[in-house]
Amino acid sequence: MTAERTDPIGEEERITLTVGAPAHGGHCVARLDGQVVFVRHALPGERVTALVTEVHSGYLRADAIEILEPSPDRVAAPCPYAGPGRCGGCDLQHVAPPAQLAWKTAVLREQLTRLGKLSEDEVDALGVAVTALPGGPTGWRTRVRYTVDAAGRVGLLKHRSHEVVPIDRCLIAHPAIQALPVLDRAWPAADAVETVASGEGDVAVLPQPGAQPATVRERALGRTWTIGAETFWQVHPAAAETLVGAVLDLVGPRAGERAWDLYGGAGLFAAALAERVGPGGRVTLVESAPDGVAAARDNLGDLPWVEVVPARVETALARRRVAGPVDVVVLDPPRTGAGARVVESLTASGARAVGYVACDPASFARDVRTFRDRGWRLAELRGYDCFPMTHHLECVGLLLPES
Repeated sequence: MTAERTDPIGEEERITLTVGAPAHGGHCVARLDGQVVFVRHALPGERVTALVTEVHSGYLRADAIEILEPSPDRVAAPCPYAGPGRCGGCDLQHVAPPAQLAWKTAVLREQLTRLGKLSEDEVDALGVAVTALPGGPTGWRTRVRYTVDAAGRVGLLKHRSHEVVPIDRCLIAHPAIQALPVLDRAWPAADAVETVASGEGDVAVLPQPGAQPATVRERALGRTWTIGAETFWQVHPAAAETLVGAVLDLVGPRAGERAWDLYGGAGLFAAALAERVGPGGRVTLVESAPDGVAAARDNLGDLPWVEVVPARVETALARRRVAGPVDVVVLDPPRTGAGARVVESLTASGARAVGYVACDPASFARDVRTFRDRGWRLAELRGYDCFPMTHHLECVGLLLPES
């Protein structure tokens, strides 16, 4: 639209836009008469017709429904359920795989400059890039949560909606999950169905009528892990080894050192730290989820220099249930990030290095800013595409005190 509008734009209205850079959340940013429009299903540089889906005081949300001038990075979505008004699980199926990496790299850079307050030169010096994991863009997801609609049909949710899109196949689901008898039957007594395909070949469906609580086996660090099917584990088959390798490389634990593993889950990072620091060192794992605590205790029983503390990280630090001295810290918080209280405790802990594993670039960038305000710096950063076809990414940062 070339002429400036004076009347308000409403939902379901069609607008013509030239699309700008990608932003965190699976959309690109465009402007219409100075108003910000977050556009899904588009690519930077494209000219599109978009359908307005939400109207807010400071911005609009819209779906690109007709591509007038396509980007060379546009591809046909391999899944028939991807696209405007359909399944909201995959944001980037219309983006060629190499361009997905560039998209995520751009988002990570933008979050570090805008929220983390790093300069462009500082981001350049970090060599920020998101790299692919082995296995390709489909068939990787080893844990899938399906939602059940009022008729008992299983499907996935539309974007920013509680509406269920019934499906007969999810292309990013692991082949063992695709083979499960879940999507071809009704689930009248369930609100959701959880499916798991483990690295050791176990599968689980929850809830399974009449079944006992399920456990599955995973393989990582040369160890076999037995965990509850609902216990947190990385969903990409290559993610656990990749992230642990990055943490060890960046933080460099040494024999005899003391380490904290915060938001430790089943103990993946704690096990890796324990092997490096050895019996002369000590590892303290903090986890609040009861199933994670139980899994850590069960799986790390052969490492007596690992202590498992069942508590929220904020509580454990405030009440000194994990007390110094400490040499290295690893934290893998939820999408909301660690937050200022935790970061301030870590910067005052006396640790020589902090390895931060992040699944949300915005939360990570905000925490990086808090570290900087407390005299620490982001010294290294690695990004990984642990969630192909979606806007999500994982990164591992090394934070060091300035002096």
